[in-house]
Amino acid sequence: MMLLEANNLKLYVKDRLLINVTKLQIQKHDRIGLVGRNGSGKTTLLKVLAGKKFPEDGTVTTLAKCELLPQLKRTDTTKSGGEVTQEYINEAIAKNPEIFFADEPTTNLDTDHIEWLEKKLMKWQGAFIIVSHDRALLDSLCAKIWEISEGHVKEYKGNYSDYAAQKELEHHQHEMVYENYEKKKKQLEEALILKTKKAERAAKAPKKTSNSEAKITGAKPYFAKKQKKLQQSAKAIETRLGKLEKVEKPKEDTPIKMNFPNEETFKGRFVLRVKEVPGMIGKRVLWRKASFSVRGGDKLAIIGPNGSGKTTLVKKIIQPDEGIAISLSMKIGYFSQSLNILNTEKSILDNVRSTSIQNETFIRTILARLHFFREDVYKSIEVLSGGERVKVALAKLMVSDINTLILDEPTTFLDTEAVEALESLLKQYEGTVIFVSHDRRLIENIATRILAINHKEIELFEGTYDEYKHHEPQEKRNFKEDKRLILETKISEILSRLSIESSDELEMEFQKLLAEKRKLDNH
Repeated sequence: MMLLEANNLKLYVKDRLLINVTKLQIQKHDRIGLVGRNGSGKTTLLKVLAGKKFPEDGTVTTLAKCELLPQLKRTDTTKSGGEVTQEYINEAIAKNPEIFFADEPTTNLDTDHIEWLEKKLMKWQGAFIIVSHDRALLDSLCAKIWEISEGHVKEYKGNYSDYAAQKELEHHQHEMVYENYEKKKKQLEEALILKTKKAERAAKAPKKTSNSEAKITGAKPYFAKKQKKLQQSAKAIETRLGKLEKVEKPKEDTPIKMNFPNEETFKGRFVLRVKEVPGMIGKRVLWRKASFSVRGGDKLAIIGPNGSGKTTLVKKIIQPDEGIAISLSMKIGYFSQSLNILNTEKSILDNVRSTSIQNETFIRTILARLHFFREDVYKSIEVLSGGERVKVALAKLMVSDINTLILDEPTTFLDTEAVEALESLLKQYEGTVIFVSHDRRLIENIATRILAINHKEIELFEGTYDEYKHHEPQEKRNFKEDKRLILETKISEILSRLSIESSDELEMEFQKLLAEKRKLDNH
């Protein structure tokens, strides 16, 4: 059953055509993720479909009750950003719309509340469209992905991972088409050169033929005709070459190898030691005294609920507090949402180059990986969007004279493509990365160690995020083993009794014990 249809939509920003769509439909129970680069028009399209903005051209026919969760939420409140987002979500869902439009619904939510939202939407009976850079959320909820690219909307079946796989396949197909184009082009160019050379030689009489002989035998007209034919063949090849449909070379990520200071005395060695350090804001305890160490080259994710003290811990490391020892070989670059390391009056290239120890070719490689190509690098910071400024700040840090990146929520304001580009760079970065994030996929793909702040305690886990999530403390494992042993003993006793005398009561007891054991084994 169709709930909404949009036809011949044209959406503009000033004089620029932002989105040009022939037809879009939303069916009952559709679960759609809307993705695209920052500035591609995701928020604008969502507002138009939700009836909050009118298109310059085209029509939107709505046959269902709609509700929009906006990206920008009110700030005139004493509540935290996460609390405000939760309030908006609850209010929108309580209205029970048939189509729920959600623009970055995970903004300011910690991991627990992102999972809370995920569970709510899994039970959702209506249709929804979500704009989000949270790939794990799009994976668990969506059955379709709408991608906005160069003003057009293309639909992909499946969740975000399916979409990414299809994009990878498209890239490989593009590579094959490009290779065939280059091969054909080279063949035609070589054939053209050969025909042109033959045509040049054809007008010349053979060396052994005198002019008088040539006049008698008519060699000159013969070679002139031959030359004409060859010239016609060359012209035909040239025409084919001109009609050959041009295929742009697919963009490839250039492998990077960053040079960073003190590599010999840094990598694999303890560069940061925290000993018996408490977390306090006034009289409020964020965490009790904690100790841990970080080695050069570690990729450490700091996780925990909002207000648990993650940013406080980061600041203690940047400006070492009592009980925190930092190696002289450790050189820190810090990213925060304030973006105070950027000069808004200067260009992207000038900002990044100003603190770089790398050459301009390398700088441009990093910027290209973050999708600043060719002339883009000369744009002034003041004309960039929030997401673009974040990318410049990250690029500036990566090429600076540092060997440790400390990043506080680096993916906020980034689109999914930029998050994946950052992820790729962090994987290749051989220095230390200490980062605070609620982006589960980023943590899964980057972190080699997890530092979790929960219930006023700091726990350092040696392993990946996936291993951390499935890890059971020793006490819990011991408890399960003891309980399993007790259940197995009781089951054996009941089986012995059933072999002697069968009764409904014993059978019910047996089934109950089996159910308990299955439940224990599945948790």
